[in-house]
Amino acid sequence: MKIVLILLCSILFNCRPESTPEQPDGVRTGAEQTEKYLPNIIDKSVALVANHTTLIGNTHSADSLLSLGVKITRIFAPEHGFRGEAGAGDLIDNSIDRKTGIPVISLYGSEKKPLPVYLDDIDIMIYDIQDVGVRFYTYISTMHYVMEACAEKGIPLIIFDRPNPLGYYVDGPVLDTSYKSFVGMHPVPVVYGMTAGELAQMINGEGWLKGGVQCNLTVIPCSGYSHNTYYTLPVSPSPNLNSMEAVYLYPSLCFFEGTQMSLGRGTDFPFRVIGHPEYPDKSFSFIPQRNMGNKNPVFLDTRCYGLDLRSMGLDTLRQMRQINLEWLIKVYSSMKLGGKFFTEYLDRLAGSAELRKQITAGKTAEEIRESWQPALMKFRSTRKKYLLYNDFQ
Repeated sequence: MKIVLILLCSILFNCRPESTPEQPDGVRTGAEQTEKYLPNIIDKSVALVANHTTLIGNTHSADSLLSLGVKITRIFAPEHGFRGEAGAGDLIDNSIDRKTGIPVISLYGSEKKPLPVYLDDIDIMIYDIQDVGVRFYTYISTMHYVMEACAEKGIPLIIFDRPNPLGYYVDGPVLDTSYKSFVGMHPVPVVYGMTAGELAQMINGEGWLKGGVQCNLTVIPCSGYSHNTYYTLPVSPSPNLNSMEAVYLYPSLCFFEGTQMSLGRGTDFPFRVIGHPEYPDKSFSFIPQRNMGNKNPVFLDTRCYGLDLRSMGLDTLRQMRQINLEWLIKVYSSMKLGGKFFTEYLDRLAGSAELRKQITAGKTAEEIRESWQPALMKFRSTRKKYLLYNDFQ
């Protein structure tokens, strides 16, 4: 039986559909390598943690697995929902998936951790979501809680690994665990240079799950991937990261979510611009409006002035290989709002109050970056223990 399944997987999924472009380096995600895991789940009651990025080629993994006879009993959905249509921060209710009829349990509503009642009839859990490799992107927080729930119930967890589009560098302040929140659950830097599978191994190995419980974890690695790979995402991971430029700028610009500024939510180019109605330089402007994923963007229907970063180009953004603090310092200085420029949310994003204090004290970008180095050195040493792929160093 297993030999037949392996042959079937190879025939059906070894090649990507013609409509999905090949990565130049021939990367195959864990999900695409069905021959490595299908024999172990075919007779099981499976729960799938998934969203719109959960693809095999251009087909949703849920549809592919169902077509092969896998019994998917339940789907768990992160922020933005199973089909990826909800806006950032929008709470999501439980539902029934229209296409498959499978119950979808929200992990971004009243509960962020799977309740035991939803796991009573589950034999194995699969996590398969495309991450972007930034600490405050909440899919990894969902993964943490899924690991914890599986550990507590004794349910094995399989992670179908996917490349990290920012996996080629490590940078930013390391989170102080006294600032732990859903936008920062682990003592890692903003850009941690690990895939979801590698980070899951670190969470397990460092005892970061509640009570130090251990998850029975299996990672199906990518093939053809290393931490030197510039991986182009086949679909947008969320409504407001709708381009690779936005993904590359995200680690630097998301700090502005803890300020009075707009990041272009409600435009066609979110996370590529910075603006405010009272920004002094009037040479560039945009007007936020309601759109998919932005029901009520900051400064709705109001002209904002600020910085336009859309002309930087992919090559320049890839070569940055570090968080740019100059934009945050420049805009803070230009707005002349003093301490009112920042909100309390910045401390959660940065992982401590230090970044806010450093900027208001007039520290330079170089001085701030230097303060990160001791914790970054310690993290890099720990990180090496859990890598599944050749490193960039």
